[in-house]
Amino acid sequence: MKRSPKEGKNHMKLNNTDALNALKDQNCKIFKTRHVTEPITIKDAQGLPRHIMVCGGTGCSSSESPKIAECLEQELNRRGLSDQVKVFMTGCFGFCEKGPMIEIHPDNTLYIEVSTNDVVDIVQEHFIQGEQVERLLYMDPNTEKRYACELPFYHSQLRIALRNCSKITPENINEYIAADGYQALAKILFLMDPISVIDELKKSGLRGRGGGGFPTGIKWEMTRISQADQRYIICNADEGDPGAFMDRSILEGDPHSVLEAMIIAGSTIGATQGFIYIRAEYPLAIHRLQIAIAQAREYGLLGEGILGSDLCFDIELKYGAGAFVCGEETALIHSIEGTRGEPSVKPPFPAQQGLWGKPTCVNNVETLANIPPIILKGADWFAGIGTEKSKGTKVFALAGKVNNVGLVEVPMGTTLRQIIFDIGGGIKHHKTFKAAQTGGPAGGCIPTKYLDTPIDYESLSAIGSMMGSGGLIVLDESDCMVNIAKFFLEFTVDESCGRCTACRVGTKRLHEILTKITEGKGTLEDLAQLEKLANIIKDTALCGLGQTAPNPILSTLKYFRDEYFAHVVDKACPAGVCKSLLKYEITEKCVGCTLCAKKCPGNCITGSLKVRHVVDQEHCLKCGACMEQCRVVGAIIHH
Repeated sequence: MKRSPKEGKNHMKLNNTDALNALKDQNCKIFKTRHVTEPITIKDAQGLPRHIMVCGGTGCSSSESPKIAECLEQELNRRGLSDQVKVFMTGCFGFCEKGPMIEIHPDNTLYIEVSTNDVVDIVQEHFIQGEQVERLLYMDPNTEKRYACELPFYHSQLRIALRNCSKITPENINEYIAADGYQALAKILFLMDPISVIDELKKSGLRGRGGGGFPTGIKWEMTRISQADQRYIICNADEGDPGAFMDRSILEGDPHSVLEAMIIAGSTIGATQGFIYIRAEYPLAIHRLQIAIAQAREYGLLGEGILGSDLCFDIELKYGAGAFVCGEETALIHSIEGTRGEPSVKPPFPAQQGLWGKPTCVNNVETLANIPPIILKGADWFAGIGTEKSKGTKVFALAGKVNNVGLVEVPMGTTLRQIIFDIGGGIKHHKTFKAAQTGGPAGGCIPTKYLDTPIDYESLSAIGSMMGSGGLIVLDESDCMVNIAKFFLEFTVDESCGRCTACRVGTKRLHEILTKITEGKGTLEDLAQLEKLANIIKDTALCGLGQTAPNPILSTLKYFRDEYFAHVVDKACPAGVCKSLLKYEITEKCVGCTLCAKKCPGNCITGSLKVRHVVDQEHCLKCGACMEQCRVVGAIIHH
């Protein structure tokens, strides 16, 4: 597979925009193969340069996609096709449910669930015989479309932050430059001044994608006007929400877009140093960032005299230890400083007094990834996408009980129904949709009646949830909403820094009440106490983590209060999830095989051979061992 230039081998410095444009022209031919307006047939593609793009995101890499790329290269070489067909490792394709995946250009053939055992067939059938490998094709069950660009999963998306993921090789700076990389930097250095850059961002309507939704242009302006001898720009890559992988995928698939945005920010706010704070659990993203930073320095895009200007700016990686609270900007700053990652009281805001007491601008990965295209295409273009108050697109990690689990980017204002049923392909196993959980531990659960709610900051807030960083977990009829609230509270309790009493003690008390309810020991007084305490914590916690921690409880109480009453009054879990509330019953299907009685650890099942058995409900351990043993007959049920 094609790899990046070795550090130190290429001594060319991009000393001006002419050199940058010359390098772009030299390399842009690679994209003629990968960007076609209409899919062409395999046979029409014969004789043209062919590119095999292999998904190199964390998910597919864990399923041996690098080994698949290596085997493809070996087989192509063995067949004498290595000059006509090139193999490239790229970023996440987004369609994670069907990985590992490869896409072949220019015929836009998408192969799913590929393994090393499929390599010989792909080379033989696709490149030699000119036929698709039918068993590896994905056919949309509704539209029967096969080409990647025609699939509803991709067709309904608009990719801005993810624009280069799966289209370029992230470890090769030349490919990023060929895709208009660093053109926005050249534009702001030689055609714009800092005030006009800030005005462009303000006019675009870009808001922070990390969860708060604060206007990016205003944040940059606040940092710039703060008086100091030094300022800093920090990229917050400490993505910690359960099920979230948006920022990680951008860094793995397009690291230079974030570097370019940080350099633009440095020039605009008057900073000479930037930091990327990334959790150490992201080894692939770290590896590709290290390569990207080294390449940018080699090409003269980091360091002194960038592109022949007087701009001096550099970037350093800082590693987090996985503390969720360090996603909060002041806690993150303290961690970089080498102190305990705890939030500070605001004001002063980081833009006024941040890292080492200096004005500091903190933006998350997705926010920064939007900067270069906004500068290149203009504020009006970006502002024309989305809703009145929420402009542009949003990346979501679509997970849970949905057919097409993956990474999606859609215009603001797209409804939940469109994401879950059009892009996501609906609910798995033909079950019924119950709720969508947005915003991670800080968000809320959205019921069926709000499926047509447009996804933007104001609309989600109005129904008791929030955008968050972009986690979207789909729940079906088999999920217990009380247990879901308990799950997120358990996460918050573990991740609380402990600085304020409201969060340190309050979330533990909430979790204790929820545990009591799910064990069938809750009372109506507990429900009242749960809601009262949740509202108190929301109003009194120090930082965003504590203030939003009660959201899963408050939203489930609001929309699924009947489930709480079932747990408290009826001592039953309607979804059959809370073990302590399950009642195991042996039906008339029982043939008296005695297997369940033999495996019951509490000796709670009695009955003679070939006679229907009975469960002692008073002493039943609710372990489910009997049901496991009776799978063939299916005579044991729980309710």
